[in-house]
Amino acid sequence: MVKSNYIIELSNITKTFPDKVVLDDVSLSVKKGEFLTILGPSGCGKTTLLRLLAGFNSATKGEIKIGGEVMTDTPPHLRPVNTVFQRYALFPNYNVYDNIAFGLKLQKVDKKEIEQRVHRALKMVGMTDYEHRDVQSLSGGQQQRVAIARAIVNRPQVLLLDEPLAALDLKMRKDMQMELKEMHRSLGITFVYVTHDQEEALTLSDTIVVMNEGKIQQIGTPTDIYNEPCNAFVADFIGESNILNATMVRDRLVRFMDKEFECIDEGFGENTPVDVVIRPEDVYIIRNAEAAMFHGTVRSCIFKGVHYEMFVETPNGYEIMIQDYNSFAVGSEVGMMIKPADIHVMHKEHTENHVEGKMLDATHVEILGESFECQEHEGIVAGDDVDVAFDFDAVELTDDSNDGTSWGTIRFILYKGDRYHLTVRTDENENVYVDTHDVWEDLDEVGIKIAPKALRLTKK
Repeated sequence: MVKSNYIIELSNITKTFPDKVVLDDVSLSVKKGEFLTILGPSGCGKTTLLRLLAGFNSATKGEIKIGGEVMTDTPPHLRPVNTVFQRYALFPNYNVYDNIAFGLKLQKVDKKEIEQRVHRALKMVGMTDYEHRDVQSLSGGQQQRVAIARAIVNRPQVLLLDEPLAALDLKMRKDMQMELKEMHRSLGITFVYVTHDQEEALTLSDTIVVMNEGKIQQIGTPTDIYNEPCNAFVADFIGESNILNATMVRDRLVRFMDKEFECIDEGFGENTPVDVVIRPEDVYIIRNAEAAMFHGTVRSCIFKGVHYEMFVETPNGYEIMIQDYNSFAVGSEVGMMIKPADIHVMHKEHTENHVEGKMLDATHVEILGESFECQEHEGIVAGDDVDVAFDFDAVELTDDSNDGTSWGTIRFILYKGDRYHLTVRTDENENVYVDTHDVWEDLDEVGIKIAPKALRLTKK
């Protein structure tokens, strides 16, 4: 039998609660000795996934293998993993030594071996002179080191870290990032790290898993995730981005901001709706106006310590973020260029809304949990199940959730240069995608209106 190179194998993991699917058919493999980071916004399922690995929660469906052994239903203390929590979970009435030795004492390890292993763990985390200190007298960073030492002293095959640096201040967090990276190198064991901090993930990881709404969006190296995002969510979540609606004219030629640009992407077809992402550092302001691909007016310029961040507005109403080592005065006219290799083309996840519905009568269809007026469609009668399509800009949102035919909560906002692309989650747990020039806030409750002529019905 061929031995697997993977220390962790998750197959079709689903975790549901009565009112929500937290993990939706997640499959993931982690190599031995890898530093893998699970990254995503709050509520995306990353901590739930870590707790399933640790054995603190059980999966609704799917299989978990650790070290080649099925451990889907194995209790936490019998799994070859240890967990470092955000809040450390140290015993306040024990000193540093006793906190670290606690697990070994439970296992009835020989006293002399306990001493050797505790001292070795303290050395690894740079705490050799602290063994008799009261843990409550330690700083946050020192307490975090003790928590890590307590985990590694048990010689786990896998170390699970649940946002372990979130409670530290910025400088200490950056210092601890470097120490964690060095610890991983010296220990040689597998780290599975959960965070919502993109910079932290890019700094620490061999591999990043980006999650959203219980699903894996992309798996790749930090360089791949940053330079080759697979969709608009990943591009927006990882670093700063200009994300724009575009049309792939043909191979190596894409149209956006009402202009055609050469690119290096192929295989999207001709005249295909796509998204493009351009990082702010890849838009060059040039002094030779004749060589510029497009022009604009500087609307803001802020010094960010290493570079200046500017927003430039084009004559046709697009706003582009640029990061440059030089500053340009607000109100000045500038020329810009983008190299073909710096334009990244992505498939659109959706080009229009599609929801399931049921005809109530000739001019009313039930969608999104409510009755919407529609136009008559030949061959479709009351009782028919239908697919209902409508464009992003056909949805009108109101600031009073009672003022719409249906209502929902804004769950994701993506600025696309000249408009906002919103994801609205309805009470029926359906997503409605909206293009609008209006400014909304995340988690705003909104009413949803759709004109009857905008609904396109197809009998199922």
